[in-house]
Amino acid sequence: MNQDIYVVIEHLQGKVADISYVMLAAAATIAQGTGGQVVGILLGHNAHELANTLSADRVDYLEHPALSEFTSDAYLNALYKIIKEGEPRAVLMGNTSIGADIAGVLSVRLGLPLISSCISFNGEGKFTSQICGGKIMTEGPIPEPTALVTMIPGGFKPEDGQSPQPPDITSIAVDEIDEPCVKLVKYIEPEAGDVDISTESILISVGRGIQTEDNIELAEELAGLLGGVVCSSRPIVDQGWLPTSRMVGKSGQKVKPNLYLALGISGAPEHIEGIADYKNIIAINTDPTAPIFDIAQHGAEIDVLDLLEVLIEEVEAAKEG
Repeated sequence: MNQDIYVVIEHLQGKVADISYVMLAAAATIAQGTGGQVVGILLGHNAHELANTLSADRVDYLEHPALSEFTSDAYLNALYKIIKEGEPRAVLMGNTSIGADIAGVLSVRLGLPLISSCISFNGEGKFTSQICGGKIMTEGPIPEPTALVTMIPGGFKPEDGQSPQPPDITSIAVDEIDEPCVKLVKYIEPEAGDVDISTESILISVGRGIQTEDNIELAEELAGLLGGVVCSSRPIVDQGWLPTSRMVGKSGQKVKPNLYLALGISGAPEHIEGIADYKNIIAINTDPTAPIFDIAQHGAEIDVLDLLEVLIEEVEAAKEG
């Protein structure tokens, strides 16, 4: 067993996913305690240039036509071999649709423990994980000798996992990969919405705490005064109160506003994934234990509806003055 920390790099359509940078930043923290290196594991076909922005001591690049797009069969075959032979201290994967497809199967095939939904680590090798939709936080040491870990965003910033200097890249030969059971046929892009929330600098985001569809008008009024746009967590879209184009999170848009006002949003991991690259989050929630407060710079424990009308009046007065 060595003390290196492997990070499985996620990428889609020629772009490295933010969760990969988050994991690299986390790996650096763990490696400080183990004394090992941060090793990015990049799988792909003609994709070595994706390694150029990765903050890692080394990137192992696995090249094969079958790895040009993610399929669980191809990734499992390639990762099984490199983990088994390398015996790293830990392997970090995203708590994403990709990670969900491969982490559990690798755990069974390799006979290794799996820690899911980790948000942070410290230099002593201890993890913090969110369970029950972020309502419960668990802590503990990373199991030895090797552990598989899936990560959620929120504990580390993506920019801390980026580097202007390309890392050393080691090409790894990949054995012939059998024809996968599942093939990617094409990407189906969502229809363009009324606004592109991913480009907005001010977002007023509503969750269950808004209570009724009619109350969204208050959020719209505040957004208009601030020069922002209303968006939401998934339950609001599921109710049909806002279109899918306004949804923030794992199943929706990833946003990078200068101001994110979270109104009545608990902060489940699936939602936090959409605001991982945050700058300024203000959280309003009646539950003081809501996970959204863990990443917010400012917050208030108050009913959203008790605050909105007062806030609208204050903003109007400030604009008139």
